[in-house]
Parts: sequence; structure tokens; C-alpha cells
Amino acid sequence: MNTIDTIKEQISNNDILIYMKGSPNAPQCGFSARSVECLMKCGQRFAYVDILANPEIRAELPKYANWPTFPQLWVKGELVGGCDIITEMFESGELETLIKDAAPSAE
Repeated sequence: MNTIDTIKEQISNNDILIYMKGSPNAPQCGFSARSVECLMKCGQRFAYVDILANPEIRAELPKYANWPTFPQLWVKGELVGGCDIITEMFESGELETLIKDAAPSAE
């Protein structure tokens, strides 16, 4: 499987996915830390991909997404955006609504 197929599969298999530097418990940049903090405050589980451990994804995702920077938040297959957008949406309450609606319901 090539890198683009891997990216497509990750995005389609995870309703809430963030591509970031590091992990949610140990972010490796301030933008990733701020983004993950907003996500965690929404109270739903989410998947992540550490782009520092996956240099091929780090190289290919900006081209695929047409978005040059990290982190990148994907919800239900759609790119939401990076740190500034995530933070603004969190502060307005929009992010929590989006995340709660996207989270798989506990059945």
C-alpha cells in the first residue's frame, strides 16, 4: 500500500483523527499541544498519527490535503483545519458540537 492509500485509509477508518507532532500525552510542538488540549476538552475519544514517527505521511499529507502545516484535524473524512481553526472553533463552542456529533455513539 502506498502512502496516499494509507492516509486515505486512516481518514476513512477514524471519525475523529488528528495528524500531529508527538502524541496527545507528549506533544512535540506547541501547535499540536494546543490542538490536542482543545480536542481532549471535548470529551470524546479520537485517533492520532504522530507524523514525526511517520516521515512518509509527513511528506505526503500536505499535498493530499492541500494544507501545508500540522497539526491537521480530520472529522468524518473532512479536513477541519489546523491549530488556529481548532482553537477558534473550540472557543466558540463549535468544535465540541462537531466532535460530539462525529463521535461513535456508545451502543
